[in-house]
Amino acid sequence: MHRFYVTPEQIQGETILITGPDVNHIKNVLRIKPGEEIVICNGQGKDCYCIINRVSEREIEAKISSVKETETELKTRITLFQGLPKKDKMELIIQKAVELGVYEIVPVMTHRTVIKLEDKKKEEKKLERWQSIAESAAKQSVRGIIPKILPVMSYGDALKKAKEMDLAVIPYENAKGIQYTKEIMQDLINHKTIGVFIGPEGGFEKTEIELAGDHNIKPITLGRRILRTETAGFAVLSMMMLNLEE
Repeated sequence: MHRFYVTPEQIQGETILITGPDVNHIKNVLRIKPGEEIVICNGQGKDCYCIINRVSEREIEAKISSVKETETELKTRITLFQGLPKKDKMELIIQKAVELGVYEIVPVMTHRTVIKLEDKKKEEKKLERWQSIAESAAKQSVRGIIPKILPVMSYGDALKKAKEMDLAVIPYENAKGIQYTKEIMQDLINHKTIGVFIGPEGGFEKTEIELAGDHNIKPITLGRRILRTETAGFAVLSMMMLNLEE
């Protein structure tokens, strides 16, 4: 069944109005007619099973027949703090992280970050592009929310944000043995909010790891192999999914 997302403001009682690019997609690409059923997600974890009432040039009107909780969302909210990588790697990272269940993604400027977003307009365009990728990935993976891509943060500000969470981890090649990491992963279910820090190409400076420790962020190991920045996040998130799925 075809799936679409709306904002809470588009839901009026038992009626939902779909506007924007989805209208053309429904009308001219999918050729969905009045009387057919679609799923409309409110972006807050609820799926509305609807019947199309009316199709016009500017909007689609649908009537809600039933509402269910989206079954794909984790009870634990995971925030990915991603050190900005070079070129278009961030787009792949966002896409796959959303598929793996993150709640939000924070691009982070670290000491070894090569890319510089000093132009405000260019940064805004990047964020718009990244948010669009997150939305497409959410649709593909049947998410109940569209994860937010937050504005770029300094490493210091990211640490402050993570300090408000129940648990935060940072993969580091000199972290304690694998057993320590396994114990952390097995205890994830007891936390409602988790932060994951991933460095850019070249990883974190030793001083950054020490600063993370001062903020009670726990270093973990991903094994003996050195992973690329776009691989490290997927590895951590995959381990977390395995321990958090119910």
